[in-house]
Amino acid sequence: MIVVGSGVAGLTTAVLLAESGRRVRVWAREDAERTTSAVAGGLWWPYRIAPEARVGAWALASLAVYEDLAERPEETGVRLVDGVHQGIRLDELGAWAGRTAGLRTVAEGLAARLPVIDMPVHLAWLRARLGAAGGAVEAREVDDLAAVPAPVVVNCAGLGARSLVPDPGVRPVRGQLVVVANPGVTTWFTSADHSSGASTYFIPQPGRLLLGGTADDDDWSLEPDPVTAAAIVARCAAVRPEIAGAPVLSHRVGLRPARDAVRLERRPLSGGRVLVHNYGHGGAGITVAWGCAREAAGLAFPAA
Repeated sequence: MIVVGSGVAGLTTAVLLAESGRRVRVWAREDAERTTSAVAGGLWWPYRIAPEARVGAWALASLAVYEDLAERPEETGVRLVDGVHQGIRLDELGAWAGRTAGLRTVAEGLAARLPVIDMPVHLAWLRARLGAAGGAVEAREVDDLAAVPAPVVVNCAGLGARSLVPDPGVRPVRGQLVVVANPGVTTWFTSADHSSGASTYFIPQPGRLLLGGTADDDDWSLEPDPVTAAAIVARCAAVRPEIAGAPVLSHRVGLRPARDAVRLERRPLSGGRVLVHNYGHGGAGITVAWGCAREAAGLAFPAA
């Protein structure tokens, strides 16, 4: 079988399928290190993803996996880190929040100890785990899902699904980050401005601090904007002043694959073959990766 796409959705799905005994190949136009997943902030949280009724179960299933992986942070890239979502109330969230241990109301908003994933490390770990299960990642360009020569094809193409399916409902939501040397920040923080595409967040990762961010709808630019970068640093420094003097290490831009709702469904192909779609995860691909992968695997090979 073939999984199309080497981001976190594609690799996680491929791992589950390979470990169930299937012969799996991941076909991808680019390495995992060049995908949107690789530049993500890495904080587990259902952000800019729908439908809420299904997202909760996917997110909680993934949370359970990440909590286990956090016992081996150097290997998996997953750690449990304390932080605060400013301006968020527990009663504003879906039913999933009541099943998320450790969420608590504080003066600023909502405090929690949540998984933070170092994405370059995690993607490399997923690829190694896939290899250990007999799977492989191959550099292959796919322009027609129906022409992929496999009895089962799983489409995890992310934003690429817009042209590949084609699905014009998939659109980019541009996110820009600034990576700085960590001046001693050990907790994460988020604060969303719902009146604009700007937000304020910082997420500590090993050896660095990620600062954000933006959520610019239908913006395809992958070039970091210096004015936007300066504004991001200023917003974060207003919360933690020591950030203002932190040396800038790099700039990142990623295009979140937004959709009105995640597409996770099974479709027939000619000759009795099967196509499973697993894309449209918006800003929460990491958050729902394992839950969606399990459902996609079940759709690919339904239980008798």
